[in-house]
Amino acid sequence: MRPYVGRLAPSPTGALHLGNARTFMIAYLRARSLGGRLLFRMEDLDHPKDKPGAAAEAIRDLRWLGFEWDDECVQSERKDLYRDAIATLHSRGKVYPCVCSRRDVEAAQSAPHDGDQLFYPGTCRGRFASWREAADALSGTGRIPCWRFRVPDGTRIAFEDAFAGRVEQDVSATLGDFPLARDESGAGYTLACVVDDLATGVTEVVRGDDLLAATPAQILLARELAGSDRRISYCHVPLVVGPDGRRLAKRHGDTRIASFREAGTDPRRLLGFLAASCGWAEEGELVSLADLVPRFDLSTLPRAPLMVQYPQVMTTRCP
Repeated sequence: MRPYVGRLAPSPTGALHLGNARTFMIAYLRARSLGGRLLFRMEDLDHPKDKPGAAAEAIRDLRWLGFEWDDECVQSERKDLYRDAIATLHSRGKVYPCVCSRRDVEAAQSAPHDGDQLFYPGTCRGRFASWREAADALSGTGRIPCWRFRVPDGTRIAFEDAFAGRVEQDVSATLGDFPLARDESGAGYTLACVVDDLATGVTEVVRGDDLLAATPAQILLARELAGSDRRISYCHVPLVVGPDGRRLAKRHGDTRIASFREAGTDPRRLLGFLAASCGWAEEGELVSLADLVPRFDLSTLPRAPLMVQYPQVMTTRCP
């Protein structure tokens, strides 16, 4: 077995909040309890949504909570890797340029869909001989093509998630040809995530279960880029939600880690609050990440999302 390598991968699209901190805490403890290494990756490719200063603040928040890692990288500095991956896939006939807009894809749906997981029926398969031809077809529209991964009919992906259990999906029937990049040499989340996980030797990804549905496509892409012998395992854990059952956001009050830090909260109190929700600390206990490593037990983590109410969160501000 390969030595365990995990990762923390925040995005500078907003401030870290309690939900992010809980998921990162689980990822950290999973790696350290197995004697593994932990990588830090700033996923800063979502430029329209990136917030100025958010990347630096995320690092301050994590350091304040006691997180430390063994290596780090920044996705915006790794674009050559993504461009090379697209070139490799293109040479194998695994990707093609697509000019369909999201509205076009939505109009082509034969059944209702949830969230961002849209089925793409392969409208542009074989339509253009090159990226340039596809780009010329969009001339004057203000849009550019995207690269799509060609999913063969009948493609099923099955894997055993460390927390969610067995997951099986017919990618060809639920996603179809999924997008990889929104410009000729760029990269979307799926492509950049897979390329970086493979390049940095990640053995397991621990993240929120809102990304569980995106995993089969990532496994399929990883197999194409690295072969079936280089497998990445997954562990998807429940989110932290507000009283309305939706993931934490501004509407649920101020649950930003920076707010607790700036208010003088003892970080051990915040970690104790989060650890107690996982069964690894007593209510009100002050703990550090080092304290929690020997207590880590994935089997005690509740299956349901953690519901947090704003007054409840406020109690963690007390020094």
